[in-house]
Amino acid sequence: MTKSYCHRGGETPLLGDTIPAHFAAVAQRFAGREALVSIPQKRRLTYAGLSQALDRLACGLLGLGYGKGDRIGVWSTNNIEWLLLQMATARIGAILVNINPAYRTRELAYALKRSEVQCLFAIPSFRSSDYVAMLLELMPELDQDASAGLNCAEFPQLRRVVLYDPANPNDTARSHAGFTVWQEVLAAAYGIRPDKLDEIGASLDIDDPINIQYTSGTTGFPKAVVLTHHNILNNAWFAAQAMHFTADDRLCVPVPFYHCFGMVLANLLCLSVGACEVIASDHFDPLAVLQAVEQERCTAIHGVPTMFIAELEHPRFAEFDLSSLRTGIMAGAPCPPPLMRRVIGEMHCAEILIGYGETEASPLTHLTSRDDSFERRIETVGTNLPHQEVKVVHLDSGLTVATGEVGEICFRGHHVMKGYYGDAEATAKAIDANGWLRSGDLGTMDKDGYVRITGRLKEMIIRGGENIYPREIEEFLFTHPKIAQVAVFGIPDAFYGEEIMAWVQLRAGQKAGEEELQEFCRGNIAHFKIPRWIWFVDEFPTTVTGKLQKFRMREMALEKMGQETTGRT
Repeated sequence: MTKSYCHRGGETPLLGDTIPAHFAAVAQRFAGREALVSIPQKRRLTYAGLSQALDRLACGLLGLGYGKGDRIGVWSTNNIEWLLLQMATARIGAILVNINPAYRTRELAYALKRSEVQCLFAIPSFRSSDYVAMLLELMPELDQDASAGLNCAEFPQLRRVVLYDPANPNDTARSHAGFTVWQEVLAAAYGIRPDKLDEIGASLDIDDPINIQYTSGTTGFPKAVVLTHHNILNNAWFAAQAMHFTADDRLCVPVPFYHCFGMVLANLLCLSVGACEVIASDHFDPLAVLQAVEQERCTAIHGVPTMFIAELEHPRFAEFDLSSLRTGIMAGAPCPPPLMRRVIGEMHCAEILIGYGETEASPLTHLTSRDDSFERRIETVGTNLPHQEVKVVHLDSGLTVATGEVGEICFRGHHVMKGYYGDAEATAKAIDANGWLRSGDLGTMDKDGYVRITGRLKEMIIRGGENIYPREIEEFLFTHPKIAQVAVFGIPDAFYGEEIMAWVQLRAGQKAGEEELQEFCRGNIAHFKIPRWIWFVDEFPTTVTGKLQKFRMREMALEKMGQETTGRT
């Protein structure tokens, strides 16, 4: 009997450098080439210019007293400064904490406390989100002079909040006395001797933590995933190799930087090989993406399925010359075969790849290949990346199942996270004594190592590439005075992959409507976490011990809805 286990070696060895060491070699080799184009900011940087800018920022962070192991958060949409922070923190061994720009005050507070952020960089606002107002709500101390450092009772670890405007980073105006501005950070660099960065670089180790990203787990609120230089640099590097991606390529990036997809598989992927990264807009805009591909002659494009659908369905799609495109990665949600055919045919992405993984795995574990048959490219997530192990295990015994049998997919290798920050118990549940990371996903593996995803053990909902944990929404809805019981789960959706449904039992004598509860959520939780469907029920299906059976609720909902997935126009 052949077992569902696969290990891939590979002719290319693992990289043994830290991020700054590897980047230094790349920047020197491709000094005059474009490294970064930000269309909304109307700015371009060569590799030499990017290297100089990030070193100045790194020295500024040192000048403010930050260094190895400190947690520096960034709460912003896509811009040059975000990427500079990513590379500058790596340069000094600090840990970058990625914060979702859609977060509201409650979620921001949780992220800051969970990872004990010591410095936060933020933009003034994003769409209807007034970041300054939210920060002042959480930290009224920002109204006071903080030149000697912020002293915040609610966030004792936080010493500084830096505000910067991507449209005008040279602006020195201060909206409130407690904020630091971008130029003040850069000014702090002047007291740092030139060789200090190289001295720090020599002290860094590839297994040092370098990044914290938030992900949904099986219990509680989002967990803080700790990733190392070795984790994410090699993940980016081997993704580039799979894409046959080189310094001659130009990648259009519509995915958010705060997510592993953007930070690792876009930013680091480009910088690991000397390619050019093109920021189409500060947040996803299908028209801006189409314009950027044509204008910058991009050869690659990433995205979750909903992004590709929005681009293909844009009324002006036919106006744009996308013939420069060759490759890219589609991931973050199930990728329907009809969509793959359209991306290959209408967007000229003949070598588009399907990716699979999770934040705890840095994030990529599997990729299809341009040499795979079309059936394998659309029906599987491919095989695991080089120097990684994967197995499929029985849900009860934990033993490796035979090829073709359904079980839980598990990973082991250089890509597995260091752990959850400050949560040894959750780390032990996720990674067993032998180093295997449990994915929480169900699937099968064939004799050649190709994996098909068939379902999920986790309650986590993946809506348009966003990981959403039901309990977080449930705990918020429980604060509504009319609600006695609530259960949140995902149901299939033709556009987003999954949508959020909530079953609500009201308190005796209370009445409420769907819109009332949705309005209660607006402005308090991120927009993508607001339930699309809210059903009011008198009782819930439960086990004999009284545990809610969400899988049964999902079945009942789909049956009542005629077994049809919801659609979007």
